[in-house]
Amino acid sequence: MQQYAVCQVSLAPLRSSPAEKSEMISQLLFGETVTINESKDSWVQVTCTWDGVTGWADGKQLRRITDAEFATYNAEQAMSLSLVEGLMAADHFIPLTLGAVLPGYDGLRCHLGAQSFQFSGSVITPSKQTTTGDWIVKVAKRYLHAPYMWGGRSPFGIDAAGLVQMVFKMSGMQLLREPLHQVTQGRSIDFTEQCQAGDLAFFDNGKGDINHVGIVLPGCHLIHASGKVRIDKLDHFGIFNKELNRYTHQLRIVKRLIPDIEPGANDTEEASNEDQLGGLVSQAALF
Repeated sequence: MQQYAVCQVSLAPLRSSPAEKSEMISQLLFGETVTINESKDSWVQVTCTWDGVTGWADGKQLRRITDAEFATYNAEQAMSLSLVEGLMAADHFIPLTLGAVLPGYDGLRCHLGAQSFQFSGSVITPSKQTTTGDWIVKVAKRYLHAPYMWGGRSPFGIDAAGLVQMVFKMSGMQLLREPLHQVTQGRSIDFTEQCQAGDLAFFDNGKGDINHVGIVLPGCHLIHASGKVRIDKLDHFGIFNKELNRYTHQLRIVKRLIPDIEPGANDTEEASNEDQLGGLVSQAALF
């Protein structure tokens, strides 16, 4: 019989083997669900519902849930848009990061089993969000200066593919976890001159292996995680770092997962996005 669980802490590391010293391959954020594959001592091997990543988690950081709860928690997810915000229970707080899921959110409270929490931060329901390049860029910039961390998915530490995945998750789009898998999604853009905000630029290591990804910004720039989440110049050669005065990553391909922008449609897109922002809970001054 299949078993399910939900992350009940701010961040839960997913490791390559059932040991604290093993490599962290990804993270679970509060409210994200998993399928349980097997157990070993206090560890459980799980597969993430969102992206299919399989790894080992500390069982104490997860809460077992029923089939019905699993279906409810994944039906229409609300997510925190606050950089960091406290989730308030009757006698304690849980610090939530940008992108955390609020199970069963009703506009004021979310629920984890019988436990009820109040949340007063900014919230979005990605399934109700119209995905545009402008929106993707604004969400991505919330992560600026977050430190680079292999396997990270939060503003306290994030890797290149994690940044892209989380931004698109908050835009209602499901991306895989690693650059070499993300590059299989979307459609190719033939020339960098045809790039638009929200496109994904992929880079290789010179041997043809995709090892880095970032989000295209207006004006031929790129936001990506390299040392920290930063903005650098992008051209047909790759990423040019002005601080180092050299290219740091070699461009391989640009992919698009969002609709094409029609000529002269930028103003309309920005106006539409402002309307959406204005209607979100507690988001008047989000950006």
